[in-house]
Amino acid sequence: MQETPYEIFDSRFSSLIVGSARLEELYTGCRWAEGPVWFSDANQLLWSDIPNQRILRWTPEGGVSVYRQPSDFANGHTRDRQGRLVSCEHGTRRVTRTDYDGTITVLADSFEGRRLNSPNDVVVRSDGSVWFTDPTYGILSDYEGYQADPEQQTRNVYRIDPASGDIAAVVTDFGQPNGLAFSPDESILYIADSASSHDAQWPPQIRAFDVLDDGRRLANGRVFALIEGGVPDGLRVDTNGNVWTSGGPAVHCFAPDGALLGRIRVPQSVSNLAFGGPRRNRLFITATTSVYAIYTTVRGAQVP
Repeated sequence: MQETPYEIFDSRFSSLIVGSARLEELYTGCRWAEGPVWFSDANQLLWSDIPNQRILRWTPEGGVSVYRQPSDFANGHTRDRQGRLVSCEHGTRRVTRTDYDGTITVLADSFEGRRLNSPNDVVVRSDGSVWFTDPTYGILSDYEGYQADPEQQTRNVYRIDPASGDIAAVVTDFGQPNGLAFSPDESILYIADSASSHDAQWPPQIRAFDVLDDGRRLANGRVFALIEGGVPDGLRVDTNGNVWTSGGPAVHCFAPDGALLGRIRVPQSVSNLAFGGPRRNRLFITATTSVYAIYTTVRGAQVP
């Protein structure tokens, strides 16, 4: 019998997991798997294999195939409110949208006249605004992009206005901003700081910000959670407001009050995750070379 993957630290976690569910490996063969996004209307999962310059597709019926190659070293993905794919590309240092006919539109590639660092992860609010993080991982070497000097003085979090397309830096004091997700009512934005991956002086933490001015501004930044045993990368929120985040060889689950409820152990270092499946209760996990899945009792929030 397979060993249980769960570590329970708070009794509330027991109601979020299926005790008999086990972690399933859906695919292996990536160099660095990242950016999973679920398409409910196509019953498919897309994710990035960054160093191999490809976006892969998995369906329950057909298994794995290549969705796009080359991918411009694409990393994080989401869907906008029209269901279109929105992607962060290290190679081109831009955020793009893929329309249903395959047309690719550039949403952002510069700020104040200078190139972005390497957009990493992205989320779309219900008003259509696009929020993305811009650390320097994709320009540190030629492995996940093209080595280059940063043109931005800081590693920022940006908002793209849905009406004008204007880009605003909403947070500028991160070491390396990474995964991000809104609370179910969109009053809070959670953002991971993964700078400890290269600099031990930065704490491996997730910060929370209040979303103000009709979704135009962030304020009251504070530490929401510290990650033990790993670096926070991608994260998602369920409809109850719990935060599920990567961190070393595990998915960590935090209650809205910041308490660590439990972990799902994974054989490899976890990069990102996404809720999907017909009922949005299946957690898809990208971890180093593989993609895993496990059923939960909760549903993911903010799925188009």
